[in-house]
Amino acid sequence: MKRKLLEGVKIADFCWVWVGPMTTKTLADQGAQVLRIESKTRPGVWRVSPPFKDNVVGFNRGGVFNVINTGKMSVTLNLSHPKGIEIAKRFVAWADVVTENFAGGTMKRMGLGYEDIKKVKPDIIMLSAAMMGQSGPHMNMPGFGAHLTAISGFSHVCGWPDREPADLGHYTDFIAPRYNALAILAALDYRRRTGKGQYLDMAQVEGCMNFMAPVVLDYVVNDRVPGRMGNYHPAAAPHGAYCCRGMDRWCVIGVFTDQEWLSFCEVIGNPEWTADPRFGTLSGRKDNEEELNRLVQEWTVKHTPEEVMERMQAAGVAAGVVQGGEELFDHDPHLRYREFYPEIEHPEMGRYFTVAPPYKLSKAPHELRRAPLMGEHNEYAFKEILGLSDEEIAELVVEGVVE
Repeated sequence: MKRKLLEGVKIADFCWVWVGPMTTKTLADQGAQVLRIESKTRPGVWRVSPPFKDNVVGFNRGGVFNVINTGKMSVTLNLSHPKGIEIAKRFVAWADVVTENFAGGTMKRMGLGYEDIKKVKPDIIMLSAAMMGQSGPHMNMPGFGAHLTAISGFSHVCGWPDREPADLGHYTDFIAPRYNALAILAALDYRRRTGKGQYLDMAQVEGCMNFMAPVVLDYVVNDRVPGRMGNYHPAAAPHGAYCCRGMDRWCVIGVFTDQEWLSFCEVIGNPEWTADPRFGTLSGRKDNEEELNRLVQEWTVKHTPEEVMERMQAAGVAAGVVQGGEELFDHDPHLRYREFYPEIEHPEMGRYFTVAPPYKLSKAPHELRRAPLMGEHNEYAFKEILGLSDEEIAELVVEGVVE
């Protein structure tokens, strides 16, 4: 096995829910030693949320938890106890990086803010990935990805013009972790060159706003506020998700240029209606889009979405199968070839499938190890990392510091 990319990097991880764990998963999968500091009395959301393996509820059986926490260790510590904060600081002294994604100001109120932990370890790197950042009028706002998709503007432009904005769920939770991981890597490189740590105030909302740049630019330049347009596109027709053969099977097709239109017509066999002058130009197709979509679907419904996609792509027309969980996991040949869903052995659940990193590094391969059981590494962490004796640990358990 080649040396792992982040081998030797130690992370004291206070993160929970989704954005934080996804951030540290990226680092753990590349060899960083990530120590989750969690609580049995206030467990992370995905410790207690479905889906559970075999529908058996338990701290260690959450499907999402076991996917987004691969390769980490777990200790249970009561941070509401003064001695819990003291122990947490000793983990900070061990670590190179501290990560958290509570609402703005939470760590500071607990006595674990950057200025506090810098006294413990002057060159520490700390990432705070609050939804709204660590300053400003909304810094204390708690929330989840479903809230942030609305705040960031995604919901406003998604859905149909005659309906309320779409609920995109936790869409933004897949944006922020990438920025977080890159910022940590940059800070580690900076410390390698200068010997200095730093504080990373990562506002999830600001990372998401980068994806809304066209909408903001359209308003600033044109004084126009884009609205919802369903599956339509201002510069393409046909453009939409078309029903195909099978139960709830769909394929997306997008025709942008006149050449693509001619190729599209050839794929569907040049039926008589394709020669209609109303469809001869993009502007004509846009003016008659509802009729065009009906005619397109009369063809797609006779074919499987895979067949539609393959034939369109072969002709140079953009097309893609609308895949659900079954298609992605059981029927996608590309993801299977890339070994995107590896299987891992778990002491309580048996074997379970997880998700590989979305990249492959030729000189530093990743290693996927299972997610930790709640408090699984208490003995190792308190004895080996902190050097506590059995008697000291027992006393902390009695006092409710170690859960």
